[in-house]
Amino acid sequence: MPLALLGGYIAIVFCMTGDGIEQTFLSKYLVSVGYSVSHSALVFTVYGAAAALSSWLSGVLADVFTPRRIMLIGVAWWLVFHVLFLLLGLRHPNLPLTLLFYGIRGFAYPLFFYGFFVWVVEKSRPHELASAIGWTWAMFTIGYGIVGSYLPSFTIGWIGYMGTLWTSMLWVFAGGLLIFFFTQSDPKVQREVAVPAAARSGKLAELSKCITLIFHNRNIALALIARVICNLSLFGFPVIMPLFYTSSRIGFTVPQWARIWGTFFLVQPVTNVVWGLIGDRIGWMRQMRWFGFVGCGTASLLFYWLPLHFPHNMPVATIAALLFALTVTSFVPMGAIFPMMEPDHKGAAISVQNLGGGLANFCGPMLAALILPFGGFAGVVIAYGVLYYLGAVLTLFIHVDQPKGASAAFLATH
Repeated sequence: MPLALLGGYIAIVFCMTGDGIEQTFLSKYLVSVGYSVSHSALVFTVYGAAAALSSWLSGVLADVFTPRRIMLIGVAWWLVFHVLFLLLGLRHPNLPLTLLFYGIRGFAYPLFFYGFFVWVVEKSRPHELASAIGWTWAMFTIGYGIVGSYLPSFTIGWIGYMGTLWTSMLWVFAGGLLIFFFTQSDPKVQREVAVPAAARSGKLAELSKCITLIFHNRNIALALIARVICNLSLFGFPVIMPLFYTSSRIGFTVPQWARIWGTFFLVQPVTNVVWGLIGDRIGWMRQMRWFGFVGCGTASLLFYWLPLHFPHNMPVATIAALLFALTVTSFVPMGAIFPMMEPDHKGAAISVQNLGGGLANFCGPMLAALILPFGGFAGVVIAYGVLYYLGAVLTLFIHVDQPKGASAAFLATH
């Protein structure tokens, strides 16, 4: 970890905690104030579309205008549109305004997270870069996944849904203060207001290559589809599972569901590292094919069917969450295969990978919005499972040369 960015690492925990607090209950709350289940899924879909676009742009924006500046813009953006979302979208429920302000807020978190990602790459020495990136994702998981999931299980009973949503601002604001007071751009990295036109043009040209690579490199195109599929249930489950697990049929309370979802994230810092080591030994594509797509497809189905057959059984639900965590983290090598398939344009290849992650954030909720009215919760989960199994078949047509003795985590960042 670059100690010069220690304040930034801590800031990511705070910012992502604020951004993640709502994931365990927002869909439930939207339905409780009068929105249909499909409208709730639509809200998440619009948010995912905005996050996908921002994920694609944030890296080059941070490179052009400095990571610190982009991070602070992201924090301010998040705070302003979160207030508008709560006051005008939710206080007196209004679907168009909810879609507008929550969607616009979706642009914010990639700015402060991926902006910091670029900063870590700039400040780290080559032989320490893999570890520095590992710490970045660890901070993301601690904030968004662990604290952001467990915290509402305590605050909802105390201050309610809206009170909990308001407290998320405190976390993001505190993260912004840490960025402002405890980080400082290095003079060599610091740009003045304008970057020379030629340099900016070159960076924007590299961004445009993110699109041309998809059409000119068959492996990149197939890997992009696989990248979208691999996180469908990760982003889709927060839309449907708070409603399913807290239904009368299953019988969990919202705080109990929040703890189940928090357990899913609790083990990920360990499983991410373990799968990285295993993938280096058994092969990236083999691991993602069997443990990722086949395994995660099966675990996604079990995450629905186990509590359905063993309702209000916390140990069974926890086992389902752990199986899901164990399999979804086996996609760790996904970040390494993109730059390996385009070694002359690694930056653009990583942008394609980021685009795929953002599109998963969009497609997971979108599938829920489309299928829920006709197939219900079971239909959505079956669709995810089928797509995962198709993803396993897709990997048979993706060719990547994995260097012997190479670390997936290291290659994902070079």
